[in-house]
Amino acid sequence: MQKSAAAGQKAGGGFSSSNITMDEACQILNVGPSKMGQIDEAFVTERFKRLFDLNDPKKGGSFYLQSKILRARERIEREVRGFKQAAEREQELSEGLKPKWTKEGK
Repeated sequence: MQKSAAAGQKAGGGFSSSNITMDEACQILNVGPSKMGQIDEAFVTERFKRLFDLNDPKKGGSFYLQSKILRARERIEREVRGFKQAAEREQELSEGLKPKWTKEGK
């Protein structure tokens, strides 16, 4: 199990709790692969809405495909959020700690 997870990370950005790689998520939504968290979130949302609506079971679509589309969007959002948080932490570290209060101005 650990070997397959490591192979998945090398091949496509790693597994999440939904067992979907970043590469697979990008393929499902037909968006370009993310490079260091840089991905057009508006385009991802647009592709998600279109594909999710096309696969509505009430319109003869597939619930299974809808769930894959949803998991793909969640995986991409999680990846982008992780890169943004890492960039914010890196910026805070490079700027140094700047407390918002002082001893005199509690």
